[in-house]
Amino acid sequence: MALYTNGELIDRLAEAHFLKKEEYLQLLRHMTDQEREMLQEKARRVRESHYGKKVFIRGLIEFTNYCKNNCLYCGIRRDNANVMRYRLTEEEILLCVEEGYGLGFRTFVLQGGEDGFFTAEKLGRLILEIKARHGDCAVTLSVGEHPREVYRYWHDCGADRYLLRHETASRDHYEMLHPRQMCFSRRMECLYDLKEIGYQVGAGFMVGSPGQTLECIGEDLVFLKELDPHMVGIGPFIPQRDTPLGDRPAGTLDQTLVLLSLIRLMLPKVLLPATTALGTIHPRGRELGILAGANVVMPNLSPVSVRDQYRLYDNKICTGEESAQCRECLNARMESIGYQVVAERGDYAGFSSER
Repeated sequence: MALYTNGELIDRLAEAHFLKKEEYLQLLRHMTDQEREMLQEKARRVRESHYGKKVFIRGLIEFTNYCKNNCLYCGIRRDNANVMRYRLTEEEILLCVEEGYGLGFRTFVLQGGEDGFFTAEKLGRLILEIKARHGDCAVTLSVGEHPREVYRYWHDCGADRYLLRHETASRDHYEMLHPRQMCFSRRMECLYDLKEIGYQVGAGFMVGSPGQTLECIGEDLVFLKELDPHMVGIGPFIPQRDTPLGDRPAGTLDQTLVLLSLIRLMLPKVLLPATTALGTIHPRGRELGILAGANVVMPNLSPVSVRDQYRLYDNKICTGEESAQCRECLNARMESIGYQVVAERGDYAGFSSER
């Protein structure tokens, strides 16, 4: 018999920002619609206590879809022969930044596969150039696993944040999703290296990925509390037809929204995106994510000609002109639910951006 009701657990999480794994599992297994509403309301209240009604925007630049890895779920995996590969030039990347700056973006996310063409020095020069042109902006990297000294070099060049989803805190589950050459402990080591160096660090996982159990999710929540990242990126698993897991069912909207709210209460100041994947599985997914406690959206600034080739999963939204350039549309969407898109760096509350 449970020691606490779900309502009591939600109250405790909102106040103490901590539950035991078994208590998270109780909530995930047995939550009524009324309790979900209570959870979301508390998540909104906590988020607004730190960030008000602001929604931070990140300009996403997917600069290469080459990748040396062969993750079983990813559409740009090395062995997918149906992908038209591309790399943006430095000039193309800087043009994306210039366009985004004019649209009000003050954070740029350079995201790509683990592509050896972009050496540490090439990316370092690019970071330095972006910072020289726009010193009021933050640069976020999302380019996978690298040695500690490379992470430190990029940080010294001016990179502010680093996104590296842990994917799962269960070693067995990690090994189900990745080839033998990839190492669970190495992924974890990278995350702690990034924190120690001084990045604002983002971890995260896919909701409903093949082989994921509620036990796995409970481990994810416990791990995230221990790591205490500045950002957490979660979104529903969406299959990509040209991968070994392309026939598996997608994750659900409802479970993703519950987890967004739980993470907000667990990590009150966290920067929490309402992801493109959430918007892909539901036409108002990003708005619902914001109402569940998220406070970040990441429109696409990549050239229209390559957006459809960065195909991590199928049916991805915003591959045309309607994405980052449609700021007015995005503003209207957020205003319709009582929030406001702002042209700010959007740092983690209390994190000093001074170097």
